[in-house]
Amino acid sequence: MRNKFIQFMQGRYGFDLYSKCLFVLSAILIFLSSAFRERSSSMLFYLIGWIILVYCGSRVFSKNRQKRYEENQKFMEKTSSIRGYLQRINQELSQRRQYHIYRCPGCKQKIRIPRGKGKIEVRCPKCGSTFIKHS
Repeated sequence: MRNKFIQFMQGRYGFDLYSKCLFVLSAILIFLSSAFRERSSSMLFYLIGWIILVYCGSRVFSKNRQKRYEENQKFMEKTSSIRGYLQRINQELSQRRQYHIYRCPGCKQKIRIPRGKGKIEVRCPKCGSTFIKHS
């Protein structure tokens, strides 16, 4: 069965970031349709969710790889600032285990201090001001 699916997918575009976002958006809309009690808005969310899901499926199984690639590139360009912001937040959160992140009182520059070094004097690399922090 797995080999038949792999053979079916050969030459087709498959999932990309745009398809994944469409799939998540359709799932959210379909879920929201069940959360609303009012019939007209519930049916609207349900219908829009399924339309987006069908479009997502048509993208995944499409054989026009060049057009799907261009669509994905446009999506990536339009969402680059949002994705960059989320990546910075994710990187900062992953560093919280090993580092304290402080702001310089003079210039507001972020400074990473390794954890477990005790009370240390920190010198800002940007403005040169010094301050004492516990790591």
